[in-house]
Amino acid sequence: MKFLFIEAKYDGIIKVPKSVIEKLPQTIGLFFTVQFIDSLESIKKDIEKTGRTVKLLKGKKFDGVDAFLYVGDGLFHPKALVLGNEQHVHIWNPVDKKYSVVTKSLMEKEVKRQKAAYSSFLMKENIGVLVSTKSGQSYLQQALKLKEKYPEKNFYYIAFDTIEFDKLEDFPFVDVWVNTACPRIGWDDTKRTAKPMVDLGTVL
Repeated sequence: MKFLFIEAKYDGIIKVPKSVIEKLPQTIGLFFTVQFIDSLESIKKDIEKTGRTVKLLKGKKFDGVDAFLYVGDGLFHPKALVLGNEQHVHIWNPVDKKYSVVTKSLMEKEVKRQKAAYSSFLMKENIGVLVSTKSGQSYLQQALKLKEKYPEKNFYYIAFDTIEFDKLEDFPFVDVWVNTACPRIGWDDTKRTAKPMVDLGTVL
């Protein structure tokens, strides 16, 4: 089956409110998700009009900025920025029209939770493995390597297209979940299940 991937962009130009811009420090690293990228230049100009310096961010590691401004939804990218840098990440979500900040101290709590989940994985025997059937998110072959690396454990592979977290309660015998799909699930959605969850890259 052939697939055609098309970038889905937001229809229209978005603005970051002046009240949000005023909360930003002097030098900002600007980071966008692809659906809002057409608004990058206009937002960059709006920030620069206030006397601030804007640097365009293309990777996870970026020096010479006081903080970051992330324009997009979800927390996966902002959390990755904080993990790779010392600066705070200011977030403007143009979908919900909400402003927030992700700090290093917040991520320390996240990292501790991830470490606790990893410890649970090492100690427990019954492991549920979430495998997506979506193109670009399907890593069944890599997931099967878990059996080779941890022969003492029982692995239960659960295939899905779109994960429904309430359905995970149908597997009470699972002690820990391993996410092999979008890594965003391992950071944004772990609180939606009562059982610990780790990403495949953490344990493989």
